Amino acid sequence: MPCRSHPPGKELAPAEAHAGGDMPIIGAHVTGGIKGGVARALEIQAQALQIFVGSPQSWRPPNPSPAEVERFRASVAEHGLGPVFVHALYLVNLAAQKADVYEKSVEALANQLSWVDAVGAQGLIFHPGSAGTGSLEEARERVVLALEQVLDSYPGESKLLLETCAGQGATIGRRFADLAGILAALSFDARLGICVDTCHVFNAGYDLTTPEGLEAMVQELDDTVGLDRLCAIHANDSKTPLGAQVDRHENIGQGKIGEAAFARMLQHPAFADQPFILEVPGYDGAGPDLRNVQTLRRLAEPS
Repeated sequence: MPCRSHPPGKELAPAEAHAGGDMPIIGAHVTGGIKGGVARALEIQAQALQIFVGSPQSWRPPNPSPAEVERFRASVAEHGLGPVFVHALYLVNLAAQKADVYEKSVEALANQLSWVDAVGAQGLIFHPGSAGTGSLEEARERVVLALEQVLDSYPGESKLLLETCAGQGATIGRRFADLAGILAALSFDARLGICVDTCHVFNAGYDLTTPEGLEAMVQELDDTVGLDRLCAIHANDSKTPLGAQVDRHENIGQGKIGEAAFARMLQHPAFADQPFILEVPGYDGAGPDLRNVQTLRRLAEPS
C-alpha cells in the first residue's frame, strides 16, 4: 500500500499554508532503542520515533527479548506515538563490490526487516550503499538484486525505504531518478518506498532555500518516484552549502538551509501529513532534543 494517495505525475498546487488541514508529524531518532526509545520520545515531545534495533555499527544480529518487544509496542500504543521507523545498520552496503560485505548486507537487511514487523514499525530506512571504485551502473544492479532477494524471502507488508544520499563519493541515490530506476527494476513492489533527507538532498544540489527550488524538487520527486512512495522525511539542517556533497547535519535553523526553508517544507501541501524525523546533533550534542522539536512545531504553524 502506498504511503500517500497523491497520484504520481499529477500537477501540484503551489506551496501554501494549510490552515485547517493535516499537520506534519514531528518526530525524532531517539536513543535507547526498544528499551528506552519511548521514554526519550516523550521527554522531547516527539510524536513519531525512529530507533536502531541493535548496534548500528555491528553485524551481530540484535536479540531483544519478547518481553522487551511487547513492552515497547504497548508503550507506543499507550502514548499514541507513531509512526515508528527502524533505521538499518550503517554497515549495510547493497552496492558493495566485496562479496562478503554484500552477503552480510543482504542478510542484515533481511534480519532488520523482520524486526520492523516485530516492533510494529511502518518501515525500515536504509542507505542503498556505495559503488566504491566500481561502476555505478553495476552497483545499481547489485542493489536491485539484493532487494529482490530480501523481498522474495519476506512475507510481511512493512516498507523498505531507500534514503536519499548527499552525493559523496560513489553513493547511490543522489538524484530521485536513481531511486526511481531501482523501484522500476523491482516492478514498483508495494513494499518499497523512499525517505528524503533534507540535508542530503540539499548537499546533492536541490535548492530548498527558495520557493522555486522547493517546488522544482517536489515536482521532480513526484515525476520520478511519485509522492505516494514518500514515507518519511529526515529533517536536518546542513552545516555545508548547497551542492557540497557532504553529509553534515545541523540543528534546525542553525545551518545553510535555514528556518524559512523548513517553514515552507512543513507547510507545503505535498508534505502536509508526512512524518518529519529529526536526526540533528542537538544543542547539547546528544542528538534530537526538545528545542529542535519545538522549532519544527513552531515552523509548521501558518504565520
